[in-house]
Amino acid sequence: MAKLYFHYSTMNAGKSTILLQASHNYRERGMETYLLNVAFDDRAGEGTIGSRIGLEAAADTFTDGDDLFDKIDARMKRGPCACVFIDEAQFLTKAQVWQLAKVVDDLGVPVMCYGLRVDFMGELFPGSAALLALADAMREVRTICHCGKKATMVVRMGEDGEVLREGAQVQIGGNETYLSLCRRHWREAMGR
Repeated sequence: MAKLYFHYSTMNAGKSTILLQASHNYRERGMETYLLNVAFDDRAGEGTIGSRIGLEAAADTFTDGDDLFDKIDARMKRGPCACVFIDEAQFLTKAQVWQLAKVVDDLGVPVMCYGLRVDFMGELFPGSAALLALADAMREVRTICHCGKKATMVVRMGEDGEVLREGAQVQIGGNETYLSLCRRHWREAMGR
C-alpha cells in the first residue's frame, strides 16, 4: 500500500544520502524511481541531487508553481515508476503536499519526502508543516550537536562567522552557512 513519507531533520544529518541510497536500492532490483528537487537548489548542479559525501543522481526539478500531481502522472504515463523521491521537501507549498497525497491515494505510488523541519529561526517551513499534517509516516533523521545531544535546530552563520538572528527564511547553503545544534545551544546562540 502506497504512503506519503516525511523524513525530516536538521542540516547535515544525511537526508540526501539516505534518499539516494533508497533510490539505488529500488533501481538495483530493476524498479524505476522518479527523483525531484527544488529548481533553485543547484549546489550539486542543475537538476542534480547531491550529498555531502559525494553521491549524486539526476533529478527533475520543481518550482512553487508546478502541479506535482500532473508532473508525476506524466512521468507514470512514460513507464512504470515504483517510488517518487522528493529532496528539499521543506520548499514544497501546502498545495503541492496535497498534490503528493493525491499521487499516493489516486495513483498508488509511494512518495518519500526528505527535508528540514524548521528554519534557522526555529519556525516551520510551509512544506514541512503540511507534511507533518498529511504524511502517513514520519521518520526523524538524527544528527548531533557539538555537545553530543541530538541536534534539532540550526543556526545560520554570517560571512564573519557570527550567528545571524534575522534574515530571509530561504537561503541555500551547507556547512559554510549552517550549524546544527541541540535546542539548548541554539537558544544560547540566538540569545533566547
